[in-house]
Amino acid sequence: MQNQIRVIYQDKNFLALYKPAGLLVHKTKVSQEPTLVDWVLKNYPEVKNVGDDPETRPGIVHRLDKDTSGVILVARNQKYFEYLKKLFQTGQIKKTYLALVWGKFKQKKGIIKKPIFLKADAVKRTVWKGKMEKEAITEYKVIKSIKYQVSNVRKEFFSLLKVFPKTGRTHQIRVHLASIGHPIVGDFLYGSKKLPMNLPKEVRDLKRQFLHAQSLEFSPAEGKRIKIEAELPEELKITLESLTIGR
Repeated sequence: MQNQIRVIYQDKNFLALYKPAGLLVHKTKVSQEPTLVDWVLKNYPEVKNVGDDPETRPGIVHRLDKDTSGVILVARNQKYFEYLKKLFQTGQIKKTYLALVWGKFKQKKGIIKKPIFLKADAVKRTVWKGKMEKEAITEYKVIKSIKYQVSNVRKEFFSLLKVFPKTGRTHQIRVHLASIGHPIVGDFLYGSKKLPMNLPKEVRDLKRQFLHAQSLEFSPAEGKRIKIEAELPEELKITLESLTIGR
């Protein structure tokens, strides 16, 4: 997976990288597999002492789930780490994700405002009862509705969304969309573990959730504004095309 990492943008203060699905951002207590951080340290060793926890997460200001692809920022010095951290904390970075979800929406856009709790297993999150309650807000906009004819009498509906998380909670988008009855395709933690028969092979064989961090838009310095984008990866393009063909 590390060989799929690529630099989208870089300057003296930060890197914008493309992270593929299947790659952890940093090591955890339960996994010592290769990570994005390993790659960063090898190629940009100056980040070694940057961050709140440089021993575990050098340069890392935010994160993406293992099976989510897309844009991630890495600070190259402590001063800029603090700057980016403040931007994220104060909502000054516009985050845009693409998600393919189950079902059809009545409204073309919406806002989900539900606090997120940690469940007892310390992995799964929920909008119902749990511990460590945190405020969470997610906006979404429907880009496309897809009807797939599974059989002569049965149809499955899917929706392609642009999602704009206003807070940055762990699994936030996945939990929020599942809570309104629209889990992300390929997300077996928060969605159904059994797929309907006769769906395209590309959907049934998808080994990741259809969630992609498409862009980050922010001011890297006063008086400037940039938008950093990562193209939808090939496996998600193919999955989307397989549903469109079968409409």
